[in-house]
Amino acid sequence: MSSSLLRIGSTSCSYKKSKLLSIPLYQTVSMSESPLVLVHRPPNLNFMDELLSRNYRILNTHTSSDPLPVFLSRQASSVRAFVNIALLKIDADLLSHLPSLQLIVCTSVGTNHVDLAECKRRGIAVTNAGEAFSEDVADFAVGLLISVLRRIPAADRYVRSGNWAKSGDFQLGIKLSGKRVGILGLGSIGSLIAKRLEPFGCIISYNSTSQKQRIPYLYYPDVLSLAANNDVVVLSCALNDQTHHIVNREVMEALGKNGVIINVGRGGLIDEKEMVKCLVEGVIGGAGLDVFEKEPGVPEELFGLDNVVLSPHAAMETPGSLDNIALLVLANLKAFFSDQPLISPVRLD
Repeated sequence: MSSSLLRIGSTSCSYKKSKLLSIPLYQTVSMSESPLVLVHRPPNLNFMDELLSRNYRILNTHTSSDPLPVFLSRQASSVRAFVNIALLKIDADLLSHLPSLQLIVCTSVGTNHVDLAECKRRGIAVTNAGEAFSEDVADFAVGLLISVLRRIPAADRYVRSGNWAKSGDFQLGIKLSGKRVGILGLGSIGSLIAKRLEPFGCIISYNSTSQKQRIPYLYYPDVLSLAANNDVVVLSCALNDQTHHIVNREVMEALGKNGVIINVGRGGLIDEKEMVKCLVEGVIGGAGLDVFEKEPGVPEELFGLDNVVLSPHAAMETPGSLDNIALLVLANLKAFFSDQPLISPVRLD
């Protein structure tokens, strides 16, 4: 494990270090007296095991052969804090097996997999990843956009297949410079995407839950007008009841035959079936997709399209981001167990 997990000064995370520095990040009591923390993670995501086990007694769900509800009822009735690594669905039924629960710590920015209304009813606090991997996701969004416009993955396949030697020059790409880019969701990630695109001479506009103060970019009050006035739409907003399938066929038709969609938010933001049709029919020009509606399932029709770049929900997967989120998870736990304000709380209303 990277030593940066144990030295707060080495993190590159953009959330405020001053908040973390106010929380003691090291164990000051014996392990027998330390709180019990429930951890759910896929077996291969062990990047914060060492850090958490140095500070708490850990109850792992993945080591049990019992069905999860049975395991929770038998082993976790006294647990007050639950770390959810990845995207386990936490609904009212699951929460009913955790009668003492007071805190859910999520390692994702989005919390659409958590029943926030039930958490509010129960008085359970929820935290998310905050800005722990905003920079890496923003980098990845720009990378997807360049890859789609310049057809970099298709060019790579063209060379590897021997077609360059057989057929000659590859098809022309499209320049990024000067493109009109509309960002749906100008939060932490969206703002960083905008900043990265400015040096390319891109003209930035956005749609968000409300117009931002002191933001120089043009604001569009709805996604349809955002699409109609841009060459590219980048999705970086949260998925909820209001944003589910916010990009539908009408929006894609407004974007037009040369338009490009980049999605680093959640798959459910796009009507995926209609997006496939629009790509196949040439209604839109291309797409760069890191997220999908039914992961890890991906529509097979996309596999043969050279104007589509696909990624396995990997935008945040760098060592730096994993270090950042591990540190943030620990800081939220420390704050909770010492009755201090949480570092990255989620609003439940």
